[in-house]
Amino acid sequence: MIHDICVIGAGIVGLASALRFAEAHPGADIVVLEKEAGVGQHQTGHNSGVIHSGIYYGPGSFKAELCRRGVAETIGFCKAHNIPYVTCGKLLVATDDAERNRMDALFERATQNKVDAERIDAAELRRREPNITGLGAVFVPSTGIVDFKQICRAMAQDLRRRGATIHFNAEVTAIEESGKGVTVRAGDREWQARYLISCGGLQSDRLARLAGIRTDFKIVPFRGEYYRLPSEKNGIVNALIYPVPDPALPFLGIHLTRMIDGGVTVGPNAVLGWSREGYRKFSFSARDTASFLRFPGFWRVMAKHLNAGLSELRNSLSKGRYLAECRKYCPSLELDDLTPQEAGIRAQAVLLDGTLVHDFLFKETDRMLHVCNAPSPAATSALPIGRMIVERLAGKMSPRLKAAAAR
Repeated sequence: MIHDICVIGAGIVGLASALRFAEAHPGADIVVLEKEAGVGQHQTGHNSGVIHSGIYYGPGSFKAELCRRGVAETIGFCKAHNIPYVTCGKLLVATDDAERNRMDALFERATQNKVDAERIDAAELRRREPNITGLGAVFVPSTGIVDFKQICRAMAQDLRRRGATIHFNAEVTAIEESGKGVTVRAGDREWQARYLISCGGLQSDRLARLAGIRTDFKIVPFRGEYYRLPSEKNGIVNALIYPVPDPALPFLGIHLTRMIDGGVTVGPNAVLGWSREGYRKFSFSARDTASFLRFPGFWRVMAKHLNAGLSELRNSLSKGRYLAECRKYCPSLELDDLTPQEAGIRAQAVLLDGTLVHDFLFKETDRMLHVCNAPSPAATSALPIGRMIVERLAGKMSPRLKAAAAR
């Protein structure tokens, strides 16, 4: 049996790609392969659950447009599937003069990106958020919260209703392309498909190499470590509280996040991980560690960001230092308020020259499209990203599938 399309990865980008393919090609035979026992088990299921607004990205950039569309499509999907979400807004809080200058620049960027935003002073900040201290803030009302894993489960149900098949516990061990299609193996199981989309996340570089594609990048894992506040502090904030990001650094900084279950988390930091899928603190994989230590690009990126990396490491090792970062804008927090919860791990693509890849990175052949980097906020933008991937694949498709798409 030959399937029309095989999608590797049942994270939110893989599922969204499969769903958009099903919508574009009614009746197509779709198979999704996932190495875990359920959907959204890695990056999707370990993120902060924020529906981002798109304020950070360059004016007119692809990422800004995808994120703005992603907010509307994510909320529309939640409404259609009765998935709880809350549009609580986000405050980007400046705590010193340098941050206030960057805050003003962010406000201008919001205007250019057509993201609704409001600049407020210290007094108004204190009125809205009595537990937060700062010189001022930018309020972005469109930011929300949701459980992206629940969205994944709904996408999987939609796919099954459309006739797609999802195989769990199917870790891909071989990918072979021919003139007629692609053969994918997981142990002693085998599937054949006319085309393949790989959304492997933390394993994207390995899957590309498994398919015989030459890669000039490496996935380097960065742990995002979170703490959860005690339930009596669930009302400590009304909106999400973010620091004003430093454009010289690749991550957004530690923030206070309301969760859809009613709790509040603090985090994440961004510390080098020694295992791609080791969520417990001090997890170590010899294979994963050797993979990036042998890669020249890793050493180049470490040299560029050495001071920031050491600071993140110290914050990881010292709960007191982590608390100090939080108390810059939430001084009432105490050490006992920080209860560790499972970390997330970001799949950061790094090029040979040490460049951190912040844009989409695809590797393609006649029959395959490998999504090697889907930049943050991929979860928010997953539905328009899925459409983009399917449109990108369209140029490779057979006349039969093109005719189906035109109907």
